[in-house]
Formats: sequence, C-alpha cells, structure tokens
Amino acid sequence: MKKILLGVVGLMALGAAVPASAADLPARVYTKAPAMVAAVYDWSGFYVGLNGGGGWSRKCWNNTNSAVFGVIPSFGEGCADASGGLVGGQIGYRWQSANWVFGVEGQGDWADLTGSRASLLFPGVTDRSRVDGIGLLTGQVGYAWNNVLWYVKGGAAVVGDKYSGITTATGLVFDGASQTRWGGALGTGVEVGFAPNWSVGFEYDHLFLGNNTVTFNSVAPLAGTFSRTDSIYQAVDMATIRVNYRWGGPIVAKY
Repeated sequence: MKKILLGVVGLMALGAAVPASAADLPARVYTKAPAMVAAVYDWSGFYVGLNGGGGWSRKCWNNTNSAVFGVIPSFGEGCADASGGLVGGQIGYRWQSANWVFGVEGQGDWADLTGSRASLLFPGVTDRSRVDGIGLLTGQVGYAWNNVLWYVKGGAAVVGDKYSGITTATGLVFDGASQTRWGGALGTGVEVGFAPNWSVGFEYDHLFLGNNTVTFNSVAPLAGTFSRTDSIYQAVDMATIRVNYRWGGPIVAKY
C-alpha cells in the first residue's frame, strides 16, 4: 500500500511539472504564406497558322472601248457582287511590351469569289468575274488582356482576278481577261490563347483595290483578237476564323 501511494504521488508531481516545462518553451514562430503566383500570357514569338471563312467582292464595270462601238465615253455596264469561300494560311512575328503587342504578318488564301450580271451596254451579254487568290502583307498593333489580344492591321493586298463575257442565251464564253491587282488592306481581329503556344481568333479585313483598266481578248474561233476595254472598280471584304501555333513567348510567372 505504501508503494502504491508513493507511485500516485510521483505521477501527480510529474503531471504538475510537464505544464510548467511547456510554459517555459519559446512561442512558436509563424511564417508568412508564399505569395500567390499569377500566370501572364506572352504573345511574343514567331507563329504560323491556318485560316478559313468567306469573302465578298464588289465590282463595277465601265466600258471605254470595244470592237463593236470603238472608243466611247465611259459607259457603265453595271455592278455585281461576287461571293464565296476562302481558305489559306498565315505566318508572322509578334513582340510584346507591357500590354502592347506589335507584329508583322504575311497571309495567302485560295478563294472562289464569283458573281455575274447582265451588261447594260451589250444586250444578250453577261459579265462574269472571279477572285481566285488573295494575299496580304501587313503590320499589326494590338493590346493584350493576358491571353486575350485585340489588334488592328494594315498594309498591302494583292488579288488574282479572272473576267469573262458570256453569251446569255447559250452560256458560251466569247471573251476573257485575267489580272493581278494590288491595293491596300485594313482589318481588325480578336485572338484568344487557349494553351501556352496555341491561339484561336476571328478577323475581318477590307481590301481597297480601286479602278484598273482590263483589256479583254476574244476566245476561239477569234482567239487573241481585241474585244473590249473596261475600267473595273473592285473592293473585297473577308471574314475568317484563324488558328495559330507560336514558338517562343512562354507563359511568365508574375508575383
């Protein structure tokens, strides 16, 4: 019994000593949690991509000379819209400074923008036109909200045109011409980065191509002989969806 009492007294003394020892320990030091890290999308680097969509070409024909009437004051044959699809690619380079993004880009598209209308000068004749290719060489200025980029672009444009005169009653082509035409381009677009190196966007462009003189020659059986001369006004609008892959410009950690 005496041993049990001594054991109990000892345990009670030890229990009293432990809190006292813990109280003598220094207070725990708490450290500040690490700062949050935000990912900032960087648009800098070379890129290449594909695009596809639709286009609309406005053409107005004014005849100034023909094998039938000779040289005459400009006479309007009429205006027509040519529309259709287009698909192609682009390659370029961008560099970012703060939120501003600057770039240069080359774009080429196969196109099939076709349209026709009855001539107001030559009864029984239908004038037909087709745009079969479009090229752009432009500079860009944009503003980025992290992975969202809005930009405007402007520069040079070139299109490949084909023209033909058709006998309305039979559908037979009796004259034709082809031309490469240069002009200016102005456009805008929005692009969204959905991965470190991938982005998708929408772009709208207007091409200013002005008036050009086009000389038509007859087809068989009078192939190569002069048929007529028209001054043709042209403008093109195009809307495309674009997908780009970029090298360089990784996501940067910002504290």
